[in-house]
Amino acid sequence: MPFIQEHAALTIGLIIAAAAAVAVIIVSGYVKAPPDKAYIISGIKKTPKILIGRAGIKLPFFERKDALVLKQISIDIKTNGYVPTLDFIGVDIDAVAKVRLKTDPDGIKIAMKNFLNMSEDAIAQALTDSLQGNMREIIGTVKLKELNTDRKKFGDEVQEKAQTDMNALGVEIISCNIQKIEDEKGLIVALGQDNMSQIQKDASIAKAQAERDVAIAEAEAKRMANEAQVAAATEIASRKNELRIREAELKRASDVKQAEADAAYEIQQQEQRKSIEVATANANIARQEREIELKRKDVEVTEQTLEAEIKKKAEADRFARQQKAEAELFERQRKAEAERFEREKAAEARRVQAEADLFAKMQEAEGIRAVGEAEAKAIEARGVAEAEALEKKAEAMKKYGQAAMMEMIVKALPEMAASIAKPLESIDKVTIIDGGSGGSGVDTMGGYVPSVLARTIETMKEVTGLDLVDVMKAGTYDAKVTRNLTVQGDPQGAVKTVLDDQ
Repeated sequence: MPFIQEHAALTIGLIIAAAAAVAVIIVSGYVKAPPDKAYIISGIKKTPKILIGRAGIKLPFFERKDALVLKQISIDIKTNGYVPTLDFIGVDIDAVAKVRLKTDPDGIKIAMKNFLNMSEDAIAQALTDSLQGNMREIIGTVKLKELNTDRKKFGDEVQEKAQTDMNALGVEIISCNIQKIEDEKGLIVALGQDNMSQIQKDASIAKAQAERDVAIAEAEAKRMANEAQVAAATEIASRKNELRIREAELKRASDVKQAEADAAYEIQQQEQRKSIEVATANANIARQEREIELKRKDVEVTEQTLEAEIKKKAEADRFARQQKAEAELFERQRKAEAERFEREKAAEARRVQAEADLFAKMQEAEGIRAVGEAEAKAIEARGVAEAEALEKKAEAMKKYGQAAMMEMIVKALPEMAASIAKPLESIDKVTIIDGGSGGSGVDTMGGYVPSVLARTIETMKEVTGLDLVDVMKAGTYDAKVTRNLTVQGDPQGAVKTVLDDQ
């Protein structure tokens, strides 16, 4: 019995401990999501559990809780600059889009991948660029007037186009409203002024028409009053005539019937004449009044017509000038853009040409440097060769003997003589006249070449110090014995004569 009691107590204790552990887990893992936020419980199951506006249990250490904002978010969409419309007018638009994350099974899965644990500001910042891009695209498909007059249509088009991109992010666009539209040239204000002018014109025309109707009604009332007055005066005159006739008839009763008849006839003629004159006068007065009234109305209608035509012409002229100014502005803008494009192309071409010229100059400089180096090397080689040739020539001159030097001089003399005689070849005809000095002209002509040759040898002796005559006579007996004349070569290869007179 004690054993059974102990076992039962142990079992009850285990049950109580398990119940307490379960209660602790439930209390510590109890999660309740508000209606504007989704809690995603993940960890154990493959598919996360999503709580929206209801409670759930999160197992500690085994599952985690993430949040997803579901409330409506306002995003300020601005073009951040002027964007051209379909009619090429730059506009700056400020709009507000209302968005929220989708809660359907497929949409919330996509939203969980993109915006889990992100704040409202972070979500708005992430969606701003896409919404701005869609609004810019729609601006280019509508005209300024349509954009300004039907803002709801524009907002719906932006919403419809942007929703395609938002579906890929798990976002639903609730609304898109245009807050402000400004154009670059102030044309919206000009359109408002044009509409105001049209309204003022319509009001002026309506006022003129109303005044015309009032004037016509007043004229008609005056005419009817005048006719009534004429009718009343006619009736009064008729009654007076009847009264006078009655009186005449009573008077005729007391007169003689013949006199009564004559008097009655005379009275009747006079009364008829008076009635005709009164009716004629009244008719003339009524006709003149009607003519005056008609002329006044004609003048008023003419004035209104002229005023309407002048206003219409002035408005047409203003509209024409405005259209012309807009066309000229557009043409100048296109021309400026074309000129800027041409300048950019020309600058690019000049830059490319400059790079090509620089490369060509560098290639040319490289070629010139290579040619200069080659020419310098050639000059250096030629100088070395010439120096070696001069050195060899000097060495050879040192070894020359008297016979070799004599051979050189003898070989040079015919060339010298030929050069001296060269001018005589150009003489076609020679006339010799005796000068009376005892010799013949033929002797003088024949001695021209030896004489010039002798003077050339003498000049060479004065300039260089080399006496060819002494060199030629160096081998004679008189030169060797009597004058002791010898020919030597110096270390530089020059030839000189040494005369030792004893």
